[in-house]
Amino acid sequence: MKKIVVLGSTGSIGKNTLEVARNLKDKFQVVGLSSNSRWELLAEQVEEFKPRYVALCDGELAKKLQQRFQGTHPEMLAGNNCLQEMVLNCNADIVVSAVVGAVGLPAAIAAIERGKTLALANKESLVMAGHIVMSLAKKDQILPVDSEHSAIFQSLRSGKSCEVKRVIITASGGPFCDYPADKLPDVKPAQALKHPTWQMGQKITIDSATLMNKALEIIEAKWLFGLTAEQIDVVIHPQSIIHSMVEFCDGSVIAQMGSPDMKVPIQYALTYPERSPLRVKGFDLPALGSLTFKKPDAEKFPALRLGYQVAREGGTTGATLNAANEVAVQAFLDGQIKFTEIAMYVEKVISHHHFIKNPCLEDILAADAWARQEMKKCLI
Repeated sequence: MKKIVVLGSTGSIGKNTLEVARNLKDKFQVVGLSSNSRWELLAEQVEEFKPRYVALCDGELAKKLQQRFQGTHPEMLAGNNCLQEMVLNCNADIVVSAVVGAVGLPAAIAAIERGKTLALANKESLVMAGHIVMSLAKKDQILPVDSEHSAIFQSLRSGKSCEVKRVIITASGGPFCDYPADKLPDVKPAQALKHPTWQMGQKITIDSATLMNKALEIIEAKWLFGLTAEQIDVVIHPQSIIHSMVEFCDGSVIAQMGSPDMKVPIQYALTYPERSPLRVKGFDLPALGSLTFKKPDAEKFPALRLGYQVAREGGTTGATLNAANEVAVQAFLDGQIKFTEIAMYVEKVISHHHFIKNPCLEDILAADAWARQEMKKCLI
């Protein structure tokens, strides 16, 4: 039985991970759970899975959780470093990083350094510090949880890395794929949060609407699979049935397909290299009727261009893009800026940042902090 820690257990990926663990309770024991602030749901999860460690980033809410379980088994961790502490202290085989944002980076590095398998949904860890994270990791120590990168990972089993011509990342296109470009400045948060395919947290849903999520996935794919920016393409595929593809040097294209259900890539990461039965919606091609594809509009969604820029430049550009975007997305949700200003402000911050080609972790964290402050100045 493998022991797993779920960082971000109250989010969409985290809840699906626990569903997988629930269905495969003879294979997995949950030994750690964490949340940013959803302490009541976290308490329910603790009661069911009875982990040894529980982490809550919000210190005040952690006190409420601690009172709830006073005198019982779980060890409580709180504060800014609680995720890293839990990874370092727990005796886990697999760390599922399902948190959103830069907060996942220290825990990801800790998991790799301790020799644990990292099931990675926190793409920001690689966007910010891909060169550091991948240099520390052994072969197959990092297993992708994002549906697109899991699809590429599975498709790559059909050939050698030196035989890869390119990868094709699919995108649903979000809620504004066919929306008139001249009306995008008037889009409200409620509209942007209505994703046509996936049920996700607010931040990633807005990223999907701007296509910034695809920009982050371009950068993540570069580091995960050792690709150049020129080997990565993005195609709009509204049905979200083909999750991504790999084209090999002989013209063969291998695709991973299936109904959109995050439990599939999550379970594959947990059980790799084996597969286990999973109850999901049946795959019915005649019922689907047809699958459609089109080229993304880079003028309408400039975030894509930024993703390619970061993939080419590397260095501190990834940390700067990620931090600026996190602040800009929250500003849009708070009604401070327009939808179209998210990518505009992110590009502005990137253009003014102090670029370091081969940054150490300290440089990356400094770029992250600077970008957040610079973006806040833009909002004044």
